[in-house]
Amino acid sequence: MAFVQNVPFFSIILSMFSGIISSVLPEKQAKWLNTAVITLVGAMSAWLLSYMLKVGGSYTFMMGHFPAPWGNEIRAGALEALMALIFSIIMLLSLLGGRKKLKDEVEITKHNIYYILTDLLLSSLLALIYTNDLFTAYVFVEINTIAACGLIMIRQNGRTIVAAVRYMIMSLLGSGLLLMGICMLYDLTGHLLMSNIQESVQQIMQESSYQVPMMITIGLITVGLSIKSALFPFHAWLPDAYGYSTVSSAAMLSSLVSKGYIFLLIKIFYRVIGIHIIRGSHILNVLFVFGLCAMIFGSVNAIWENDIRRMISFSSVAQIGYIYMGFGLGTEAGMVASVFHILMHAATKSMLFISAIGLTDASNGSRHFSELTGSGYRNKIAGVGFTVGSLSMVGIPCFAGFVSKILFAQAAVAHNAPVKIFPTVIVLAISTILNAVYFLKTVIRIYVPEKRAYEKKQGYLSFRLSEQKMYGITIICFILLNLVLGMMSQPIVHIIEIGLQNFS
Repeated sequence: MAFVQNVPFFSIILSMFSGIISSVLPEKQAKWLNTAVITLVGAMSAWLLSYMLKVGGSYTFMMGHFPAPWGNEIRAGALEALMALIFSIIMLLSLLGGRKKLKDEVEITKHNIYYILTDLLLSSLLALIYTNDLFTAYVFVEINTIAACGLIMIRQNGRTIVAAVRYMIMSLLGSGLLLMGICMLYDLTGHLLMSNIQESVQQIMQESSYQVPMMITIGLITVGLSIKSALFPFHAWLPDAYGYSTVSSAAMLSSLVSKGYIFLLIKIFYRVIGIHIIRGSHILNVLFVFGLCAMIFGSVNAIWENDIRRMISFSSVAQIGYIYMGFGLGTEAGMVASVFHILMHAATKSMLFISAIGLTDASNGSRHFSELTGSGYRNKIAGVGFTVGSLSMVGIPCFAGFVSKILFAQAAVAHNAPVKIFPTVIVLAISTILNAVYFLKTVIRIYVPEKRAYEKKQGYLSFRLSEQKMYGITIICFILLNLVLGMMSQPIVHIIEIGLQNFS
């Protein structure tokens, strides 16, 4: 085995041990250790991606060299390496972009705790990407939940505590359903490794035995992970959790946490149950309907909002609907579009949250649209970042969001059933119009000149902007990442296609 194939194991363990070490470090050392670990994980993920593109296929890494059913495995291919790389980049940029604001939002004595939670979050995301057994997946689902809840409530005001409690209640409901599904799957198959489970499931379906329990199991796992990823109508916890947590937490939660659960669901569909069985179970029809509803209702709620961060949060509900709508198409093209949308949304939504905090800081901390008038002039780099993010979400050419919507449209048109073609195309068009309404309305608002407001805040802004060189670099990196996803989409889509084929 080549040394580079140890990268998934090293990445997970390194992130976990970084959290342990940070618990005894002061704030500055914990901060630099956290930054170094995320950067190293990203570099190793790029190395692994390069290697997998050369050799092709995928491989499994046996943890502790114990075979099934006692051991557990890591599985890696080009798609997993790509997800780990993009997730690492986004987490690093989210932390760097919100680092100055962290001093105002979190007590200095709790900063090392914040970095511990971030390390655990990274470790759990990597485990969900690479794991090849359901027991390990469930363990890291719970670690992910605890870390995310801590990142929400560490700000310690009334709103964040309430948001954290709501998040925990809904997340535990999803975890409970997932655990019940895994237990039933273990009862039916006697295995926890994904490849072994798939063999047993195929045998069960061929023999027409235990088909009803199998359908119930599929439903429990799907609903559990749908709740945890905030699919409509299970999204009620999302706006407060994203809207009132620290800016770095909001960026990471919206772009990474829900995507980790969705990627795990994709692996379960392909590697545990078998995608042909999933297509025959009609569960995708349910996801299709909920996805379409989320695309509309999430956007409508975003239009009604008068708070820029809650508006961005409701936009996430709509974008998660896009992903599940792609699942619901039940085709390879739909799944490819959904996976690409995961990457697009992760890169764009984190940029919007980081940009929004610059605009609110330029407006005396107000998040209401009436106070944001002209803020794009007062904080130019934040204005540019928010504009680029908005154009991407609407689907303007050259940006990642354009490619994502084109892929969804192509997947819909290529579908064999008119009952899914027309709803998909119509709702995709309506959702795009609604996206334009609330995002471009905000862009226009931040670029409407207001001389009086500018003069009132000019001294405050000069002081703040002089400290934000790293913030500006972060926004530029986010913009470049979005452009890379948009203008180099073909090789990325190819990696996704090959990765999904290897899952089967």
